[in-house]
Amino acid sequence: MWQELLKQMQQGDAKALARCISFVENEQPGYESLLQSLPANPAKIIGITGPPGAGKSTLVDSLIGLMVNAGKKVGVLCVDPSSPFNLGALLGDRIRMSDWYTHPNVFIRSLATRGSMGGLHPKIIEIADLMKAFQFDHIIIETVGVGQSEIEIAGLADVTVVVVVPEAGDEVQTMKAGLMEIADVFVVNKSDRPDADMFVKNLRLMLAPAFSNHYNEVPVLKTTASQKEGTNELLDVVLHQLQKAHHTDKKFWLLAERAYYLIEQKRMKGVDKTILKKEIETAWTKGNFNLYKFIADK
Repeated sequence: MWQELLKQMQQGDAKALARCISFVENEQPGYESLLQSLPANPAKIIGITGPPGAGKSTLVDSLIGLMVNAGKKVGVLCVDPSSPFNLGALLGDRIRMSDWYTHPNVFIRSLATRGSMGGLHPKIIEIADLMKAFQFDHIIIETVGVGQSEIEIAGLADVTVVVVVPEAGDEVQTMKAGLMEIADVFVVNKSDRPDADMFVKNLRLMLAPAFSNHYNEVPVLKTTASQKEGTNELLDVVLHQLQKAHHTDKKFWLLAERAYYLIEQKRMKGVDKTILKKEIETAWTKGNFNLYKFIADK
């Protein structure tokens, strides 16, 4: 079954790609063989991250338009927050990108984080590799932008775009260490707002002392995505940064991180949260429940 799916997907069948993603997400029999049969592919991934409300979806919508107008095929993964109870996506399909859902050169998939601590989907690595096998010209992954996901996306993307807004001064200061380290491009979106120029100036000053050797490599751009202003320049910079992306020691550390994560997932496979919950309930009713003793007995 998976052999035929893989063949159809590589021939450009978008429905087959969607089925392959579901096949892997649901860990259907043969999904590991499917992943092991994926060809090596040099396709590069653009990561879009940043705090909620920064306008990431509007920015991605504008970038899709520019890429499609240039005759490119675009794949987009949107990682949405999920309910802690049923693990389904809270936001669902992005309304702002609704124009593209039926476009033949655009494939968009919304993924729930499914309770993943970092804010990325637990099968994001595998799904990204499936997208690469489909041979899109561009692949964009937009994260939910909570906590660790900004750092995690850097391990997945070849170029990471961090999107902030002019009012985010204190927020950027708080997240400085992680965001400054992973950003290949900074975007100050909604830059038609007051004090945008001052914020850009301060952001550049903030970047300079801590990352003087990295400073020239981190452009800071202004956009107003809702008006499609500045997005042409952003795409040019992102494509330039993608050309610069090459194999470095950091690249192999990131691949090691991915390998570590996949090995960890595989070894945790037999652990079922639902069963754990029932066992904890049973142990709790006996009194004197101790979480650490409970784990030690596993």
